[in-house]
Parts: sequence; C-alpha cells; structure tokens
Amino acid sequence: MEPIKLDLRRSAYELCTAHPGILPILAQAGFSEITKPGMLSTAGRLMTVPKGAALKGIDMHGIVRALAAGGYMVEEENV
Repeated sequence: MEPIKLDLRRSAYELCTAHPGILPILAQAGFSEITKPGMLSTAGRLMTVPKGAALKGIDMHGIVRALAAGGYMVEEENV
C-alpha cells in the first residue's frame, strides 16, 4: 500500500479533517492540545504543523518519522 501524501503547508485543521488518522499521531508527537475540544477548529485553522512545531520546540524530523510510521508521507519541500 502506498503512503498517503501530506502537504504540511495546509493548516492542521485541513489536514486532520482530510486525514483523521493523523490526529492521534500528532497528539503523540507532542501536540497534545490538538485533542482538546475546540482547539483544532480554532487555532488549528491558522496553524500549520511546522509553525506549531517551531512554537512548541518539537523536532520536525521526529514528526515526519511518526507520520511515516503511520502510513503518511511528507515531501521534504514541505518540512
């Protein structure tokens, strides 16, 4: 099965709406607030994963590895 390609230039809300399977992966990778009610539909509409990682001090390469382990692929130009 081919991995699902993700464009990390899209907002966290757009990504999680289109691919609900990434929500628990992002939460496990350090974005625990993303699972709180309303957080995804408010801040998630404006925030991209790379911007959120920079704000929280989370290593983007770790997020990319976690997504890959879950069957998703991020093109390097999006990181």
